[in-house]
Amino acid sequence: MKSILDNRPALGKEINQVAEVAGYLWQKGWAERNGGNIVVNITDLIDDEIKQWAPISDVVPIGTTLPYLKGCYFYCKGTNMRMRDLARWPMENGSVIRIQDDCASYVIIADAPVKPTSELPSHLCMHNHLLNKGSSYKASLHTHPIDLIAMTHHQPFLQKDVLTNLLWSMIPETKAFCPRGLGIIPYALPSSVALAEATIVELEEYDVVMWEKHGVCAVGEDIMAAFDQVDVLSKSAQIYINARSMGFMPDGMSQEQMKEMTVAFNLPK
Repeated sequence: MKSILDNRPALGKEINQVAEVAGYLWQKGWAERNGGNIVVNITDLIDDEIKQWAPISDVVPIGTTLPYLKGCYFYCKGTNMRMRDLARWPMENGSVIRIQDDCASYVIIADAPVKPTSELPSHLCMHNHLLNKGSSYKASLHTHPIDLIAMTHHQPFLQKDVLTNLLWSMIPETKAFCPRGLGIIPYALPSSVALAEATIVELEEYDVVMWEKHGVCAVGEDIMAAFDQVDVLSKSAQIYINARSMGFMPDGMSQEQMKEMTVAFNLPK
């Protein structure tokens, strides 16, 4: 069977990275059953031959019009597919789609007619927003970090930047590697238009957005960069939770110390 990865090392490398991250998500317990999603813009890796390939699916409406995605290609995790399986067989548990010229529908072009995640419209809305901004970010990740989700069950943490500053203060690397912090979105129905719209608003200020009692959504230049930001936030959450479980409130870095980090590493203020 012909694969889109045949004789395309750059594209193969990109998909292998997706598979690697999928394995990390499963190992960390962030991707139960079919939980979580990965969508990567691979348009720059598509050659003229692929552009001539006939669809292997019917035309599927997105549910909204996304003008900046015209003719773009995306690798998408499949609906009801497990991250642990995607880690081993990415092209059997995901597919490549092409956005139609109407910017409101897509077709699957490779490798198998695996229907993309039900949260595809939300992810595509994020990618449309990123392209509109001229961003170099090409990957979006949704996953379920246990520690971060647990913290959203405590109402005081849901106020703007409370959780960001708490997590930044646990270990210097968190502010260094997730310098824009963590946006918070109040609970909304998964896969809903309201959730997608709220996420786009938060992406104006943050690269990682927390969906209350659900999970996180992160964007980055590639899928590993998106994963890394969630990973450092999770490490900070673990430090906080471990300190509390030992019976004390962690001191955390002071505001002065975090300002010093900002200057020393030339981070966003």
